[in-house]
Order: sequence, then C-alpha cells, then structure tokens
Amino acid sequence: MSVLIAQVPTVWDVPTNLAAYREVMSEARPGDVVLFPEGLLSGYAEDLSPLRDLDPAEVRDAVARAADLARERAAHVFCGTLLPGERGWSNAAVHLSPDGPPRVYRKINLAMNERGPMIAGDRLETTAVHGVTAAVQLCREIRFPEQWQHLAAAGARFFVYLTNAANPREPSGVWRSHLISRAAENQRFVLSANIPSPDQHCPSMVVSPRGEVLAELPPGEKGLLRHTFDPAESGDWYLGQRRRDVLSVTYHTA
Repeated sequence: MSVLIAQVPTVWDVPTNLAAYREVMSEARPGDVVLFPEGLLSGYAEDLSPLRDLDPAEVRDAVARAADLARERAAHVFCGTLLPGERGWSNAAVHLSPDGPPRVYRKINLAMNERGPMIAGDRLETTAVHGVTAAVQLCREIRFPEQWQHLAAAGARFFVYLTNAANPREPSGVWRSHLISRAAENQRFVLSANIPSPDQHCPSMVVSPRGEVLAELPPGEKGLLRHTFDPAESGDWYLGQRRRDVLSVTYHTA
C-alpha cells in the first residue's frame, strides 16, 4: 500500500482547514491511504473554548465535501475532526472510502481538557482498506496499549494514529518511543500524522512491525510523507504467546 501522510496545521476556521485538505488531496494518487492530523476539518487546540462558536452544520458539510474528494481521487482517507451529535461534540476520526459510506471512530480516552466539552466514544472497531483490516487511535490513546492490543487481536494489520500533539511540557522523545512500542509489541505497522510545530513531541512517521522507523517528517514544518508498506509483514508471533490464563484484556461497550 502507498501511504501519504499530511503534516499540516489546524485552525479554528473550517474553510481554511478544508482548503488545506484539498491541497493535500491534489497530490493523492488512486489507491493511496491518506492521513491527516487530529481535528483537521473542524479545528482543534488545547484551548477548546472556540468550540462554543463552531457551527455543526458547517462541520458536517466539510465532512461531506471531504468524502466527495476522497471518492474523486479514489483514495482511502483518515481525517480527524470534531463531530456534532445528539449528546454533544465528540473527538473523531473519519475513514473516507472511495467505495463506501464514511466510517467514524470516536475517541474513547479523552484528554483532560476534552472531558466536559466532549462526549467519549465507547467502541473499538476496525475498518477495511483494500480488503485489509485497519484500526484508528487518537492522540492521548497512545498511552493505553490495551486498546491497541485488542484491535490487533481483532484482526487489524496496521494502525492509523492521528494526533494534535504540540506540548512543550512533555519530555522529548517519550511519545515517539510510545509509537515504536505500539508497533513492535503488536507486530503491526503504525502510520502517524501530527500537526507541524516546534513543540511537536509525537512525529508524523511510519513504523514497521519490528519497531523500525521507516520514514519521518521533521517536526516544525508543513510537509508530506509518502511511503509504501506491505501489511502482510504484520504478524502474531508475540500476541500468540500471551498467557491468557494469567492475564487477559476484556472488552465491553459502555
């Protein structure tokens, strides 16, 4: 598979974000798997107060336009956005397929600044890309390896990870190490997209099932990363050795 990772900024202006989406998609080729950061369509930042003025109809329309362009370019797109719902806003990733309706993953482990303004998701589900099972995780969920293990055991052959991580309070290199660990411990490819920032502490990169960093964008600048990977290289050697009689991961919906 060919992956195109977009390291682009997000702002609290839907038309500006949609224009950035279109610019990246002009580089997409048929069959590409395209990644955008967390909150790309709606906007996102640590300060969520602008969420009060975000127009739900405008965000829904942006998702529809993004889906149209994914179909036009014959690409599988994973894009972050805040999504309105009956109970309130959620932090979501949408999988926009060239041949099916959008699939939505809503972030389960919300960051502390998101608790209150947003509704947490309650499902860990997989999706299909060119007949291969994939799974999505968002930002802070890098710190919860049990979710990734469950998704790998559920059949995911690679992970899509979308984040908006630019926090100078985080020690350098920790989240990069987390990405490598999630790949190696599950023997799965990890494809990661973040915003460009001098304070970026989680790279936009591709990690192999062995934990090798295959490609990586510099943190402080806007850019695109293109890489080809083979999901067949994923394996179950380590997952198959788990002592389930001692410890097991139990999954249930809220």
